[in-house]
Amino acid sequence: MSNAILTKSQNSVSPLAFIRDSWRQAVIYLGFAVLFIIFSITLRDQGFLDLNNLLNIVRQTAIIAIMAIAMTFVLAAGEIDLSVGSLAGLSSVVTAMVLHDYGLVAGVLAGLCIGCLVGIITGFLTTKIGIPSFLVTLAAMGICTGTSMWISHTAAIPILNQTYAFIFGGGDIGPLPILLFWMAIIGIAGHVALKHNTFGRRVLATGGNKTAAQYSGINTNAIKARVMLMSSMAAGLAGMLYAGRLQSGRFQFGEGDEMSVIAAAVLGGTGLAGGHGTVIGSIIGAIMIGMINNGLTLHGLEYSQQLVARGAIIVLAVALSKKN
Repeated sequence: MSNAILTKSQNSVSPLAFIRDSWRQAVIYLGFAVLFIIFSITLRDQGFLDLNNLLNIVRQTAIIAIMAIAMTFVLAAGEIDLSVGSLAGLSSVVTAMVLHDYGLVAGVLAGLCIGCLVGIITGFLTTKIGIPSFLVTLAAMGICTGTSMWISHTAAIPILNQTYAFIFGGGDIGPLPILLFWMAIIGIAGHVALKHNTFGRRVLATGGNKTAAQYSGINTNAIKARVMLMSSMAAGLAGMLYAGRLQSGRFQFGEGDEMSVIAAAVLGGTGLAGGHGTVIGSIIGAIMIGMINNGLTLHGLEYSQQLVARGAIIVLAVALSKKN
């Protein structure tokens, strides 16, 4: 019954709404292409188009993209997760400590479990206790940061296991960084789940109109709990990838990433109000932010100037893609 209602509602989209949604999807790709062309022309002598530079952009943005993919589901369901950056730092520390003492398998499981644990708690507090996800994850952000500082004594935990480092972020397969493969795998799985799966349709229905979704038989609390779990699991994986790429666990890893992750998802066409989202757009949004950072650095702008220019570009892009 619920699937039939969801299908009917999707097929009853007005032509004007379809055009507006298509514009939201198209503007990020147009913006990405325009910026790429501009940087390619203005930075042709600074090596912007060099393969190594382009691959560095991928390395610097792949982890953000992975978290943005999960954030797409959270935002589409009408929630938000501010804890992803600090959780990534905690995951990197826990993984490094367990890896050092108990080996590769235990370290990997520890990183995944810490993400799972935080996701279960935040999902429970949001759906069962009724605390807004903004407040729950804001508190979780502080708890995760404090815990990672406490157990590591604010020191870096080195990772000497080269197998772990290769698989989780530090390796290359031919000329391509392994982070690219991680991003591609998570991206494909996320796209299929959101656009070609009943779960994705229920996520969008929950964020679009929670009351209508409940009347159609959707357990909206279960959906919200699952997307919160997905976000925390992605953050846990991100911490493991940070640890592998930089061969250490540090509480600073992921610091401030929550803003970049949310910006990437929104820039890619996912609305903060819920009801619609696109995984591919979120990936492009993350790469676009990385490209902006890279291009402004090659232009020689100071960090303060980069912040102003990057913020202006992101606001302009989001404003152009916003529904009327």
